Amino acid sequence: MRIYNTMTRQKEEFVPIDKNEVKMYSCGPTVYDYFHIGNARPFIIFDTMRRYLEYRGYQVKFVQNFTDIDDKMINRANKEGITVQELGERFIAEYFKDAKALGIREATVHPKATENIDAIIDLVKTLEEKGFAYNVDGDVYFSTKKFREYGKLSKQPLEDLEAGARIDVNEHKRDVMDFALWKKQKEGEPAWESPWGMGRPGWHIECSAMANKFLGETIDIHSGGQDLIFPHHENEIAQSECANGKPFANYWMHNGYININNQKMSKSLGNFFTVRDIAKKYDYEIIRFFMLSAHYRNPVNFSDVLMEQAKSAVERVYTCIGNLKFLLENGEDRPLHAVEQELSRQVDACRQKFIDAMDDDLNTADAIAAIFDIVYAANTALSNEQKNAVSVVEKALGAILELGGVLGLFQKQEQDIDAEVEALIEERNAARKEKNWARADEIRDQLKAMHIELKDTPMGVKWSYIK
Repeated sequence: MRIYNTMTRQKEEFVPIDKNEVKMYSCGPTVYDYFHIGNARPFIIFDTMRRYLEYRGYQVKFVQNFTDIDDKMINRANKEGITVQELGERFIAEYFKDAKALGIREATVHPKATENIDAIIDLVKTLEEKGFAYNVDGDVYFSTKKFREYGKLSKQPLEDLEAGARIDVNEHKRDVMDFALWKKQKEGEPAWESPWGMGRPGWHIECSAMANKFLGETIDIHSGGQDLIFPHHENEIAQSECANGKPFANYWMHNGYININNQKMSKSLGNFFTVRDIAKKYDYEIIRFFMLSAHYRNPVNFSDVLMEQAKSAVERVYTCIGNLKFLLENGEDRPLHAVEQELSRQVDACRQKFIDAMDDDLNTADAIAAIFDIVYAANTALSNEQKNAVSVVEKALGAILELGGVLGLFQKQEQDIDAEVEALIEERNAARKEKNWARADEIRDQLKAMHIELKDTPMGVKWSYIK
């Protein structure tokens, strides 16, 4: 597998530190609200990366943090008259609801900043002892000029970064580019005891501390949105490498931005949407499919037109799955005909096409295209007009479900019909045998009103749910 490494700006062969286990860290949400559509993209993309690595035989130790203490959380908790902890617990629970609905699996570990204060303090102490950090009346800052490679991820020299930076009036850092590792307690804020007095961690330090605690000093893959390259990931590198004297991560993966109707997403423009908002109109699986239908490094444009296209595409796959299940139930165990042999070869070719696409820097767009090639081939080769060979139907169906599962798609099971519906279908079959067409049509209309559609085939009646 080849991965585009943001650090080197080129695709590199992926070689994990341990040939059996991949250590992967992905930046999680700040839990002060429901996560928005921009947050959803990295959550979905890197869940898919984890799934694919496991599909290829690796064990993956996947860590995704929760930032449960920062200025936004403090401000909202104060506004609502609750504690920061209560706010965090509420939106962590809401995160898991949306994430599960999106097909995002839980990480191996979901560490919280507030539950790892000791590890954070230890890291800050190490940086201070090594001369990379300094204390100013209870505020501890990282000295960027002490790290000669600062800016290597964003490819911005320190001098250029300094030109656009400013120091807030309430800060006492020595240099404009220095950043907070530990913040002195302000009135009404949560705080923890530390060697520098009561305070709380800065944002950047928590990820370095938790990656080190749960994955080790050097990890295989660090991932997140493009917006995190600078300053967050740049600062993580500086902290971690100065403390440990080793590379922090061997591969850096970043997904592109999301625009809304060709505009940057912004609350001021009124185009800021949470996943929960969008799920009121579109199924969560449609959202996931949409996110994976473009290459993760490319920007994507979110719009109703594109979401409707995604909805139609997903429905097409499920229609094929339903047809294949019906053909499987009514097929026969026999050697393959020539057309079926060709379908079997096409399924094998499409599976390899899928793997080649995913091996090429997680190209989910081409991987999805490979699944649709199977759908097209199956729809073309197989027919409701005759009994198909069970083995080839099973192969086509199995490939769609297998490869879809790698992407976290197409895994919903069709609901069983209840006894009342089943009885009506049997009654209609009996009416047709008796040539009581009026009663048969009446039952068909009755079932349609119950969102059940019937299709008569030479192999029997086929039913499906309709909306």
